[in-house]
Amino acid sequence: MKPVEPALVRTSEGMSLMTRTSMSTAIAATTDVVARIQIPIDAHLVANIAHQVRQSVPLVQCLTNSVVTGLTANVLLASGCSPAMVDIESEAGEFAAVASAVLLNLGTLGGGQPQAMREAARAATEHCTPWVLDPVAVGALSIRTKLAHELLELAPTVIRANASEIVALAGVPVSGRGTDTTIDVEQARDAACLLNERTGAVVAVSGPEDLIIGSHRASWISGGSALLTRMTGGGCALGALVAAFISAHEDPFDATVAAHVVYGMAAQRAEHIAHGPGSFAVALLDELAGMSRDDIVGAVR
Repeated sequence: MKPVEPALVRTSEGMSLMTRTSMSTAIAATTDVVARIQIPIDAHLVANIAHQVRQSVPLVQCLTNSVVTGLTANVLLASGCSPAMVDIESEAGEFAAVASAVLLNLGTLGGGQPQAMREAARAATEHCTPWVLDPVAVGALSIRTKLAHELLELAPTVIRANASEIVALAGVPVSGRGTDTTIDVEQARDAACLLNERTGAVVAVSGPEDLIIGSHRASWISGGSALLTRMTGGGCALGALVAAFISAHEDPFDATVAAHVVYGMAAQRAEHIAHGPGSFAVALLDELAGMSRDDIVGAVR
C-alpha cells in the first residue's frame, strides 16, 4: 500500500504542504525492510532552527571546491554563520576539533586537500564535531571515488549529493557526468536508505525535489529555483548551510530538513526578483540575510 505523505510544493505565494502518494514507506536496506515514516514539514521547527543558527553564530570549516569558496562563504555569512576555509594538511584536523561543524566537498581536489580532508574527518569524529560529506562526481572519477569511500568510513553526520552520486556511493553501478546527475531522485531512494543503514548518516538527495532520509524517517522538499543550476556553487553552498544547521540543533534529520527548506525558500524568493543568474546570486544572499521567522512560517503552510 502506498501511503499519503506530506511534501512541499511551489505556489504563486510560496511553499505549501500537499500530499503525495508516489512513494512507499517500505524500503529494502541491506537484508531488512525498514519502514520510514513520511515526516511533514513543521514550519515553527524550521523557523526555530534557523533562529538557533543565527543565535549561535556557528564556526563552519569548509574544505571545498576552489571554484565556489566565495559563494559558500557568503551564503554562510548571510545566514548568520562564520565561515573558515581551513583546508591544508596539519591545520585542517586541528581546526575541525574546535569548529562548530565541517563541510568536506570533493569538487576540486588540489594539492594536499585529500589528506587534509582525512585529517578533518578523523578529528571531527573524534571530537564529536558534526560534519557533512558532499562526494562531488563520485563514481565518475577514480581518485575522488576512492577518497569518498575512505571518508564514508569516518562516520559523516550527513551525506549530501545528487542522485547519481548517492547511487554510486552506495555501490550501485551508474553512469555519471561530473556534477550532473543521470538518474532522478526517485531512483536513488533505495540507495539513500542503504547508505543511511550502513553509516547512520542522514542522507540528502538533491534534485528538483529533495529527499531527506533518516533512521525510520523521510521528508520530501520542493521549492527552490532552476536558476540554482545556472550559477556555480548553488549545491555546494547548500552543503555548507546544512553543516551550519546541524551544529545548532540536536537532531541532524530535522536540521537537514530545515536547511533545505530555508535555502529553497530563499532561492524561490530570489527568482521572483532576479533578471538572470547574476542578479539571482546576489538576490539569494539578500533573501537569506533578510529571512525572518514570520517569513518561514508564512511560506511553509
